[in-house]
Amino acid sequence: MKSLTRFQLSTMMFLEFFIWGGWFVTLGTFLPQNLEATGAQTAMAFSTQSWGAIVAPFIIGLIADRFFNAERILGVLHLVGALLLYMMFQAEDFSNFYPYVLGYMIIYMPTLALVNSISFYQMSDPSKQFSSIRVFGTIGWIISGLIISLVFAWDSAEGRAEGMLRYTFLMAAIASAMLGLFSFSLPKTPPSSKGEKVSISDILGLEAIGLLKGKNFLIFFISSILISIPLAFYYQNANPFLSEIGMEDPTAKMSIGQVSEALFLLLIPYFFKKFGFKITILAGMLAWTVRYLLFAYGDTGELAFMLIIGIGLHGICYDFFFVSGQIYTDSKAGPKIKSAAQGLITLATYGVGMLIGFWVAGQVSDMYLNADGSHNWEQIWIFPAAFAFVVLILFAIFFKDEKIAKKDIEI
Repeated sequence: MKSLTRFQLSTMMFLEFFIWGGWFVTLGTFLPQNLEATGAQTAMAFSTQSWGAIVAPFIIGLIADRFFNAERILGVLHLVGALLLYMMFQAEDFSNFYPYVLGYMIIYMPTLALVNSISFYQMSDPSKQFSSIRVFGTIGWIISGLIISLVFAWDSAEGRAEGMLRYTFLMAAIASAMLGLFSFSLPKTPPSSKGEKVSISDILGLEAIGLLKGKNFLIFFISSILISIPLAFYYQNANPFLSEIGMEDPTAKMSIGQVSEALFLLLIPYFFKKFGFKITILAGMLAWTVRYLLFAYGDTGELAFMLIIGIGLHGICYDFFFVSGQIYTDSKAGPKIKSAAQGLITLATYGVGMLIGFWVAGQVSDMYLNADGSHNWEQIWIFPAAFAFVVLILFAIFFKDEKIAKKDIEI
């Protein structure tokens, strides 16, 4: 790969995830404090991610894969996204804010697939080259959190009181405009299915439904939906929780989770070889339970280390279940339905599972809202901890361990 191409792809990945991390992490803190949103309304805002994940395959399958170069679609979507982010910055109440965030996530979620497509098209050996490009996305997410906390202090107690978190949307809008313009200079990536007929079944990955006839894959599929419910609690409640209990620089500290994610990604092949797929998945599920118990009983005083460990467990929580699950899905699908199978799992987790999870998280947050506007966080975190543990037990009982070929676990 040419040095210029590597620079272009790395910059694309950096901006792609800088934009997302630049506003999504603090959304749960911004909405109640700036727009007086309830837990249910906050859940509605976060659920736009799931609606975006559901709609994304249609945009990719019906437009990007058939008619236009991927880099051009990426540019247009991010330029429109910049405008929507700016409107979110200006919104004065939740009723005005929600249509913009819904529209934004519907056009942003397809860009996640587009940046991957653009990258893969330029690579001679994606299995070896992609990770060194994709890591810049993680760096972008981390940098956005550090800027929010350490450069501008928008998430400090004073910053939140003054409504400064609103500027996260302006920062993301500027980055989105930059990526939108930059995208038109990216290497050309022509449509992959030009002239071919694409059915709704292809777009939704329905041809992979036959995999559900296997008991093991069915158990894994159901577990993937269920474990996505406690995952939604982290995305929706972690930043408001850390902010409310008085942790300094909460957004910057949450970046520890992304560092952990990058590190544990490298350990997946070792765990697969040493312990097998089932134990690796169970370790991921157990990490969710442990993390939420640490959040429930930790504090910003002598037990602050419990909160930091809970954040640091993100690598095990996410990589050991979701990344391992993608590898397992790839190993079970034949060559003809690999993409369909991945689409089916994505629809199940980021679509159905997290859509349910955000709604549940909103209901639980409102249930344990105190009269003074604070929350009973111990009870809020116990719910996903217990839920994840029940999923773990069911998976341990019903899923029969199986070996995965070495070629399928290369990262």
